[in-house]
Amino acid sequence: MLTSNAMKWMAALLPFIVPAACKEAAVNDHRVVVYYQTTNFNNSATEHVSLLPLINNGAISVTHVLVAAIHIMDDDNGIRLNDYPPENPIFDQVWSDTAQLQAAGVTVMAMIGGAASGSWSRLNDGDDAQFEKYYGPLHDMIGTYNIQGLDLDVEQSTSLDGMIRLIDRLKKDFGSDFVISLAPVASALTEGGGSLSGFSYFDLEAQRGDQISFYNGQFYYGWGDASSASDYESIIDDGFPANKVVMGLVTNSANGNGYVDLDRQAPVLQELTGENPTFGGVAGWEFFNSLPGGNSAPWEWTAWMAEHIAPTAASEKREISSTEAVEDDVEDGPEVDVLLDREETAAEIRALFFNVSGLSQQKT
Repeated sequence: MLTSNAMKWMAALLPFIVPAACKEAAVNDHRVVVYYQTTNFNNSATEHVSLLPLINNGAISVTHVLVAAIHIMDDDNGIRLNDYPPENPIFDQVWSDTAQLQAAGVTVMAMIGGAASGSWSRLNDGDDAQFEKYYGPLHDMIGTYNIQGLDLDVEQSTSLDGMIRLIDRLKKDFGSDFVISLAPVASALTEGGGSLSGFSYFDLEAQRGDQISFYNGQFYYGWGDASSASDYESIIDDGFPANKVVMGLVTNSANGNGYVDLDRQAPVLQELTGENPTFGGVAGWEFFNSLPGGNSAPWEWTAWMAEHIAPTAASEKREISSTEAVEDDVEDGPEVDVLLDREETAAEIRALFFNVSGLSQQKT
């Protein structure tokens, strides 16, 4: 297992090896997003839930992995990832895995907020001095672990002005390519629909839509129904563009109310991709026990989803916005340009890139 210092060194190196791979991932037809909160089985320090099968079992189906959940605190230096500071050794393998996913072209983000209270009141509901106090540790975590974007899961009432301040600061500090998504309950994306966030997503989209890559709508817990296309279509009818609306699904009935059996999910996805060629994709809560593979093969969920949202993609290609990939600040050399125009596998891309750069591919 890598040490925390080694992980920080790897994070420092990643900006030089990630950009070319991420550009290849930027031509996915529809997003396949996984939330990764359970990083260790039964809170064991040794039974790690590995992400590597997502990139080591044939074609890479996942587009985004969202490490969850960040909480803004008054202790632990101001920030926790679930129950521990992000530098805790329990996460060493997490950061090792995410680095390898990034090198394979997968966008690695982090989710902040969720059901636990406190983060949004600390970040959004105070004056500028309070914001700086609580934003600082979040900023440092993003930089230390080369996080490529944040998913803002606002499940307590907060202000629109506070959300705008945070989005503006993230874009200022990390650049226009830093990915920002939100995770509203699905009904919050419809006119007059229920919401947990305390602000209007229509107003947020109107004021900062150009800075938001996508919305992971929660179609479960009674806030949306994933067993039919109607709730998704209502969101599109009310004005949100299909390419920005991701259908959030429960991946296993053990993970919450609203799970839809895959046999019932298949025709819904077929209808959605048929009606919406720019369908935004799917997001799964959460990774570790996703069906059909369950605990032993949760990565099968991403392959199943990619297969079932692919038919429209075969006839109509959609390029995901460049804000969903990390790009280098320097101009690519000719060898890299040729690489990006070829339909290589992730492994070939990685091998050729390392050959061009002179870096070693040896795994630690």
